[in-house]
Amino acid sequence: MSQIKLSNNFIRNTVKLALNEDLYPSGDITSSLVKNKKIIKVKLISNQNAIIGGLVFARQVFSLIDNKIKFIIKKKDGSFVKKNDVIAIIQGKAQNILIGERVALNFLTHISGIATKTNQFVKQVGKKSKICCTRKTIPNLRVIQKYAVKLGGGTNHRFNLSDEFLIKDNHIASSDIKTLVSLAIKNKKRKKVTVEVDSLSQLKKIIGLKFNTVLFDNMNIKNLKAGVKMAKKYYKTEASGNVNLNSVKKIASTGVDRISVGSITHSAPAIDLKFEI
Repeated sequence: MSQIKLSNNFIRNTVKLALNEDLYPSGDITSSLVKNKKIIKVKLISNQNAIIGGLVFARQVFSLIDNKIKFIIKKKDGSFVKKNDVIAIIQGKAQNILIGERVALNFLTHISGIATKTNQFVKQVGKKSKICCTRKTIPNLRVIQKYAVKLGGGTNHRFNLSDEFLIKDNHIASSDIKTLVSLAIKNKKRKKVTVEVDSLSQLKKIIGLKFNTVLFDNMNIKNLKAGVKMAKKYYKTEASGNVNLNSVKKIASTGVDRISVGSITHSAPAIDLKFEI
């Protein structure tokens, strides 16, 4: 799987695009009305319990607007914060801080939301199973969203379509499961091979073939438990489909190695944060 790397260049370029989106073509016409050069101190405060994330992006926002702005981090990315905790202190010219306020908050609330949602799932399963994300991400934000998942204690599934073979239901419907698996395991690049099954009969057709992981999709607990028992000797096991905070603990109890959850990236609510002068 491709590694998630937040290089300085990536952070800088991502923030540049976000600022351009907000400031093109005429800048912040409202904040430009603040003509004085008053230096203000602003506190970044959480309005709820959360796992905080995105501080590296928020700091870059203010650095690009005015490199004299001080951004003092009180809670690191991945830290648990309580309601009313001070996460960071920003000090600089009022006009310049006002320009960057919303862009910084957009990064912070979104990344923190994913990290927090992920952590809720992680707490439910404990050490029984790993919680992993999927490719169900907002286009062009995948690196950021998968970074957020890691902050929340989750793991990353494949980053893109070239990371590993994942033979799913529509591939199988378009061909033959045994043929697809046989071709995949002969690949010269030694990519890992995961095969999705939605029934025990499908599993029986491929069990014993030398691939890496079997993915149980939308199976009830009884069949999932039986499937894991059959497959454990040969493969890593994964479960997916309609996973939520009410069901994930039961899914983990089947002994499955990892559980993939699309909602931690595509449906995580933003965390309520504020800048307070």
